[in-house]
Amino acid sequence: MGKNRLEAFSDGVIAIVITIMVLELRAPSGTDLSALLPLWPVLLSYVLSFIYIGIYWNNHHHMLHATEHVGGAVLWANLHLLFWLSLVPFVTRWIGENHFAAGPMALYGVVLLMAAVAYTILQNAILARHGSDSLLAAAVGSDVKGKLSLLMYVLAIPLAFLNPAIAGAIYVLVALVWLVPDRRIEARVK
Repeated sequence: MGKNRLEAFSDGVIAIVITIMVLELRAPSGTDLSALLPLWPVLLSYVLSFIYIGIYWNNHHHMLHATEHVGGAVLWANLHLLFWLSLVPFVTRWIGENHFAAGPMALYGVVLLMAAVAYTILQNAILARHGSDSLLAAAVGSDVKGKLSLLMYVLAIPLAFLNPAIAGAIYVLVALVWLVPDRRIEARVK
């Protein structure tokens, strides 16, 4: 079957996730810029999560661009990814409202890890459907960035209980690694 409905549905869910995150932001009661200072954790967590959602949307778009058709396994794998992404607004609010405390930071990492696992499962489902000689298989290669990201999340989660700032730095580092769009697929499509 075609991929158009999958793309449209995914784009809609991701747009809703971003909308929910921004609706969770509360304006301060004061009228001067100093009223924003107590909100820095909330704003910072929003920015990081917005970047993560943007990274997933961007890479999802590129991956589906290299996909010719989907089946049931791909549809379910995509729903699995969207489930984990739909939890991002919840953990974003929790870390922001609790000033990056250990428990919320660890759970934020669990959600990021599970989203990365779900993305890998989706990618593998598409690869299984299209074969090892497909455009996507050639573009993904050994997927060093994906594997490194999973490892970094696994390290960050327990580190959040020792020092939440270290876990936060790891989450930022992973985002920076992925901030530059994955050009492997773009290069293969051209």
